[in-house]
Amino acid sequence: MTKHIENIEELSFFALRLAELAGSISMPYFRKPLAVEHKADASPVTIADRSVEAAMRERIEKKYPTHGIFGEEHGKKNLGEKQLWVLDPIDGTKSFITGMPTFGTLIAYLENGAPIIGVIDIPATDERWLGVSGQPTLFNGYECRTSPCRRLADANIYATSPDIFDAAGRDAFERVSRRAAMRRFGGDCYTYGLLASGHVDAVMEMSLEPYDYLALVSVIEGAGGVITDWTGSALHEGSDGRVIAAATPDLHAEIVSLIQ
Repeated sequence: MTKHIENIEELSFFALRLAELAGSISMPYFRKPLAVEHKADASPVTIADRSVEAAMRERIEKKYPTHGIFGEEHGKKNLGEKQLWVLDPIDGTKSFITGMPTFGTLIAYLENGAPIIGVIDIPATDERWLGVSGQPTLFNGYECRTSPCRRLADANIYATSPDIFDAAGRDAFERVSRRAAMRRFGGDCYTYGLLASGHVDAVMEMSLEPYDYLALVSVIEGAGGVITDWTGSALHEGSDGRVIAAATPDLHAEIVSLIQ
């Protein structure tokens, strides 16, 4: 049952318009000469990242001036408010700057810390997933479902890169992924959308930030999947950045059992 949010349709529509805005700004920069800077954590950033987030923040502040905002590039504002937008303007900046079309924009809307709306938007391929708590996930306007895969031995599993794991995390990923039917790397947030649509069976990652994973929650759950931290606990703003997403509860439980 959908959590009672009085203006959920308005908020969902607004989140989709934010995604359209983001794509209209990022795509003119894609596969064009682009200066790349590096932040304090050595991760890359471009004018596209900053411009997209600035535009989304301006739109939110105009429409919902009392709402909080937490963005990757421009920080936090009004975090004490119960309504919070969490933004990743370009998830997969490394893909973006190397011409790979798997980058996306992630938009999450939370109330009282709970993810209510999530958008995964892949502008280069014109693909978009919308998740709303208690409602079926939509892929380009149509309902989508995760695969029926229940056993790791039958599953394909993804991680964006082996470099996201520390030593202990890499050992855990090896224990899990070597038991899968297939493992692959790459995809950024696109992989989670493909999981929601039934093409990917599981994703296992670490070193993620809230703006990397909060938008995924409503999308995966609304498609019938399960997404948690590595202990099986619900994801929230203070989670440790270790994420498991799986197509079915049985598959998810098997993965969690292997890393405890």
